[in-house]
Order: sequence, then structure tokens, then C-alpha cells
Amino acid sequence: MKWKQVLLVMGISALTSVTSVWLYGKYVNPRVISFAQSTDGKTPANYAGFFNAAPGAETTDFTKAAQAAVPAVVHIKTKTPAKRITNQLPKNRGGMFDDFFDQFFNYPQVQPEQRASGSGVIISDDGYIVTNNHVISDGGAGIAEEINVTLSNKKTYKAKVIGKDPSSDIAVLKIDGTGFPYLVYGNSDVVKLGQWVLAIGYPLTLETTVTAGIVSAKGRSIGVNGRQSQTPIESFIQTDAAVNQGNSGGALITTDGQLIGINSAIYAPTGTYAGYSFAIPINLAKKIVNDLIKFGDVKRPYLGIMSDSRNVNATDGAYVGTIAPDGAAAVAGLKKGDIIKKINEVPITSWSELQGTIASLNAGDKISIQYRREGKDYTASATLKAEQGNYGNLAANSLGELLGAELENADKKITQRNDAEGGIRVKRILKGGPLSRTRMQEEFIITSINGVPVTTIEELSRAIASSRSENLNLEGFYDGYEGLYRYPVMLTQEEE
Repeated sequence: MKWKQVLLVMGISALTSVTSVWLYGKYVNPRVISFAQSTDGKTPANYAGFFNAAPGAETTDFTKAAQAAVPAVVHIKTKTPAKRITNQLPKNRGGMFDDFFDQFFNYPQVQPEQRASGSGVIISDDGYIVTNNHVISDGGAGIAEEINVTLSNKKTYKAKVIGKDPSSDIAVLKIDGTGFPYLVYGNSDVVKLGQWVLAIGYPLTLETTVTAGIVSAKGRSIGVNGRQSQTPIESFIQTDAAVNQGNSGGALITTDGQLIGINSAIYAPTGTYAGYSFAIPINLAKKIVNDLIKFGDVKRPYLGIMSDSRNVNATDGAYVGTIAPDGAAAVAGLKKGDIIKKINEVPITSWSELQGTIASLNAGDKISIQYRREGKDYTASATLKAEQGNYGNLAANSLGELLGAELENADKKITQRNDAEGGIRVKRILKGGPLSRTRMQEEFIITSINGVPVTTIEELSRAIASSRSENLNLEGFYDGYEGLYRYPVMLTQEEE
């Protein structure tokens, strides 16, 4: 009897609670709105398109792409033997004690054996492999003495270097044999932001590793190739797929298993993955690869323009600066100040994208250029040339205007007696310009910018154009004075 009373009380309480909630919703709070529902069971027409997938559509599957690509991604291990080096003092010191000091300080030293590890991608059944130039480097301008390639089936092969291109950080290797698994080229021009991609390689000396992410950005320039080349080319695909040391040279693929990039760099203050990684677009890489296999070096095409240094980081197109009078762009009718928007219908939003797109083509190719001039859009045709063109004094004038100085290529006699390969002479420093705000004196010879050697005005102009910062460090010498001098230069003056 007691249990029946308890159950009766519980039932009455539950009924009262439900009734109270119903009455509150109906009479007390009638303005409550129901979100993300459809009265007829259909998704509203103005709802987010991502959710409008057809009924029964499959979610993204990474397994097939990973299984197809893993056998074609290889582990590259390099070795550079120990070297005997000499701690030699500078030549022509000009002193009676030269021989005395040489006896004590010109002693041999040993650089220890160097070992490195990276990744590569097989691109043909007869064993051609694409990787990064820095993967097979000896730590300098040369290549490692020993390069071994291990496939996912644990078979190891000796590899030989077919060619390398420091400017794009691409190298091609070859292993003997046939019937190797290989990846098929995709089209990196049609890759979209937010698209799923997979990164495959051998990070941190681990075995084959697959990570997933999305395309975060395109046409990125982060300044890493300037460490190994005076003419760096960067137009990276940026992703958030986890990439670490050892992933360099590995594959970036679509969910269809197509190769769209060669993983090349990470951008992190710690030196390890911190959220973003960068891959060389395959449309650029395959042109470099084909040239290296066919010619042993790269046959670059040129449009015959330099960037507008003031707008080199713009994101609404590639701003044209100096134009070579005998270059392809001049023949097509382009002028300084034009903004290139498309090349062959491929959108161009930055100078780095223009560089990457042109570098993926060949000399002799006829291209369509869409550009904007004074607010109006135009279209022109140009034929890419095998030579950069002669800028004459135009580059010097443009660069001098930017830096606030009169510049010219340094006399060879001056550079030779100062043990320099070349340089840029500062003839005159103009009042109110960036150089006038430094302690630099006239007759200074510029030999490097931000640590990158430059020997001519054209090289200095390209180096400034590829810089990601308006804060520059110019280094060089004064004829007749010992030592190197460094001057920090700010291109834009801060407002007071």
C-alpha cells in the first residue's frame, strides 16, 4: 500500500511538470524561435550550401588515396664524409709576421661526417624521383657524396643526381630498375582554398607517415629559397597538414591520389611544425623536372618585368615596376604601374603567383595577359623569351627612387681588389630618402641584402622585390677601408 502511494505521488509530480512546461511555452513565452528546422522536412533553399549534399552522399575518404600514394613516396638518406679543412687567415694581410702566424694558425681541422634524411616522390615507372634541392645538398652549394633511396617495401637503391635547381628548391634523382610505383600529376592551378589534401613522407626518421589538412592559402612567399639562390622562385601552396623535418621532398596529394605539390618547408619559430606547411605547386615543379631530365638545367622563360617594390606584397594582383624595353611585356604593350590580374585565365593575386605561373611555362610560349591600367581592364598577348631582357638604367632609376640614391654597378677593379664578386655603388644619397636616414656614406659598395649576396643592380632589385619586409639590412664595404659595414634601412618612414 505504501509503494502505491509513492508511485502515485511521483506520477502526479511528473504530469504537473510536463503540463507547466507546455503552458509556459504556449502562453508565457510565445516568441521562442526554432532554428535550423523546416516545416515540410526539406532544407531551406538559403541554408549553407555545404549541407545541401545529395541524400546518401559519402563523406571524404582518405584511405584509397593514401594506399595508392604511399608506395610511390620514398625515404632519402644522404651522407657527406668528414672533411679536412684549413683555418686559413685572409690573404695579403701585408705584415712581416705573416709566415710566423701561418705556422701556428694555418692548422688542419676536421668537419665531422654529415648525415641527413628526407623524402621523395617517384614520378615514372623507370625510377625518376623528384625531391627538394636542400634534401640532397652537402650543406653548401654542392651535393651529398652518397644518396640512398628506400622504398616502402624496404628495398634500398643507390641514387644519382640528374639535376638540381636551387631557385625553386627542386632536384631530380634516378634509381636503376623498372616497374616502380609512381604518382600521377594533378593540376595545382585548380586547387581551391579549403580543399582536403594529404601530406606523405618520412618525418623525424619515422616510417611512412600520412597527415591530412586543408589548403590554407595559395601563392605564398616566405623567403626560404633566398638562402640558396640569388633568384628565388616561391609560390607555395600553404596547408595545415602536419609536416616536420624529414617530410621535405614528400608528396602533397588530393583525395583522388593525384600529386599537386612537393612538400618543401615549414614556417615556425621553433623549427618544428607549428600549424602550417608549404608545398611547391606541381605545375611549377613538373616544368623544372622536365627541363632537368631533358637538358640537365632549367630553361627559364621571361616576361621582362620587375615588380613594383612598393607594392610587392599586394594581394590584388602583380604590380608592374620596371619593364625591359626588349622584353616580352614591352612588346605586348605593358607599362609601369599596370596590375596583372590573369595569365592564361589563371588568376594572379600577388607577385609570387605571377612568378610561379610564368616559371611553369616555357620560352616561346604565347600567353594571354589580363591587366588593369588606371581602373580599366585590358587583354594582351605576349611571347615569353629565353632572355630576361636589358633593363639598362631603368632598374637603377627605379631602385634609386625607392632607396633615395643614385646607383650604378660597381667598377670591377674596385670589387676585385676588395675580394668581392661584384656590387652596387652608391654614387649619391638623396635628401629625405631611406638611405639618408642611415649612417651610410656615399661611395658605399652594396654586396648583400638580408644576407643574400648581390652583384648587380638587377640582382639587388629582385632581392628587394622578393623580401617580405620593408626593413632591409644592406651590407658592403668602402674602398680603401677594412671590414664590412651593415646598415638597417626602413623603406617607409614612420609617421610622428
